[in-house]
Amino acid sequence: MALPDARRNLPVPRSEIDLFLSQPSEAVCDALRNLEGDIVVLGAGGKMGLHLCLMLRFALNELEQTNRVIAVSRFGNLKSKSEYEEHGVETRAGDLRDDDFVKSLPEAATVFYLVGAKFGTADHPDLLRETNVDLAKRLAGRYSASRIVAFSTGCVYSFVTPASGGSHEGSPTNPVGEYAQSCLERELCFQEVSALHDTPVVLIRLNYSVEFRYGVLVDIASKVFAGEPVDVSTGFVNVIWQNDALCQIVQALALVQSPAIPLNITGPEILSVREIAEEFARKFGRTVRLEGEEGETAWLNNASRSHRLFGEPAVAINTMMDWVAVWLAGGGSTYGKPTGFEKRDGKF
Repeated sequence: MALPDARRNLPVPRSEIDLFLSQPSEAVCDALRNLEGDIVVLGAGGKMGLHLCLMLRFALNELEQTNRVIAVSRFGNLKSKSEYEEHGVETRAGDLRDDDFVKSLPEAATVFYLVGAKFGTADHPDLLRETNVDLAKRLAGRYSASRIVAFSTGCVYSFVTPASGGSHEGSPTNPVGEYAQSCLERELCFQEVSALHDTPVVLIRLNYSVEFRYGVLVDIASKVFAGEPVDVSTGFVNVIWQNDALCQIVQALALVQSPAIPLNITGPEILSVREIAEEFARKFGRTVRLEGEEGETAWLNNASRSHRLFGEPAVAINTMMDWVAVWLAGGGSTYGKPTGFEKRDGKF
């Protein structure tokens, strides 16, 4: 094994990674300073919800502010209610498709919207419609008196070449596949509610958040480590460390407006999948196996606006790769949910 002792190379002990991923930056604290009212996080039980909720709670605690942070989810998948509650985040457990449950939710001045369906939807277009479109419309209406930061995806753009520098917020939205189309329709739901009720909204077009247990880098590194081939058909990607993504998303509260506006969030580089795989092979002391040929285009985002506003992400790509490699080489588990980044038909 080419890697040194994993315990010396992770940024924190393995038991503390969720807290590490949740730490607010000074800029996050500044963004929440004197924030009025409570915060509701809808769809908080997924891969980013715990870290967002804890980041908000930790920042408010540091500021000695008493705003409540309320996580809403079924809590039946990745995270349990106790992981939120033990750090002072309130929880509301229920199905957001249940109108009575939605009516019972507390009012909030600020809403972060993380609800969405992606994986396993290729054969279930009805699930895409119900979760990504119909539910978005109902929940945006329920919280039309709030400020809303709504998570979206860079998949709403067209495929572009690496030479283009990536799609920016004014680029054409011509999504590939039913999943991406449903995400664009989800955005339209928020835009319509924003226009009708003067609801301040920012739409976060996020490309490939990464942490130790999930993300494009984990997908590639896991295959290299297992001696499995890496598909390079989608030859280029953007990635951003999850804590950096969340720090910028919280700061995006300053941008909410009506009509709703989009904001790209991702890292500064356009990265070669082939080169990432080869670098992981060097780290693991393995031989890389590649399959497929790089397409000329991919889903690539240009996040220069968010970088101008909030600064470039703090965690560099080499550091991300080191952390992922050490995590996996030391026997670290993953969520077992590949991103499907290599798919070019938009079916997940």
